[in-house]
Amino acid sequence: MHELPAGPDAVVLDFSADDSPSAAVLSAVAALREAIRGGELPEVTDLVPSAHTVLVQARPGRGLDELGVRRALRRRKRAGDPDIHSTDEIVIPVVYDGADLPDVAAALEMTTDEVIGLHCRTRWRVQFMGFAPGFGYLVADDEAAHPFDAVGRRREARTNVPEGSVAIAAGYSAVYPRSSPGGWQLLGRTHVRLWDAGADPPARLAAGRVVRFVDAGRDGT
Repeated sequence: MHELPAGPDAVVLDFSADDSPSAAVLSAVAALREAIRGGELPEVTDLVPSAHTVLVQARPGRGLDELGVRRALRRRKRAGDPDIHSTDEIVIPVVYDGADLPDVAAALEMTTDEVIGLHCRTRWRVQFMGFAPGFGYLVADDEAAHPFDAVGRRREARTNVPEGSVAIAAGYSAVYPRSSPGGWQLLGRTHVRLWDAGADPPARLAAGRVVRFVDAGRDGT
């Protein structure tokens, strides 16, 4: 891990050189949240994870206890990351009728049923939020290489992807929380709402949450 300065009240933790950056980011976020809950980092107001980094932000003018951040990360490493494999999961039923499902199957030399089965068997975890409110970037919880890593974005993005579309791209999976342009490969759709401005919290997903997709056609959900 490398620490990149971001002013007197923040630091960026860069895990891009780790063997598994996504797992390192999730572990760091879990460690820092535990330290914040325990009152060890009272000045920290926000944690912003991305694909390979975590921004740790303190209250303006308070300064950041960087030694405290390092202690939290070391303690979690020694403890073996117990929280990173929690069972707090969100189940999302999917109707697998996406426009790109046949192309994904052909690219992976699988049948469409095999692609659906792989998507449902994979234990997904929210690595970070971005792109649009409620949009979570999900990664496979297993650190080993995943077949979906080989599936890239579409050559041409769509001008409108419907709300609830379930998609994959470059090893990530996601559910579009609202209609928007997008270039991911569409596998299906869900009725589960992931963003509700009137709810508390408005986003159904958060970094670290586990997501499991189920085939609505087969499971009757």
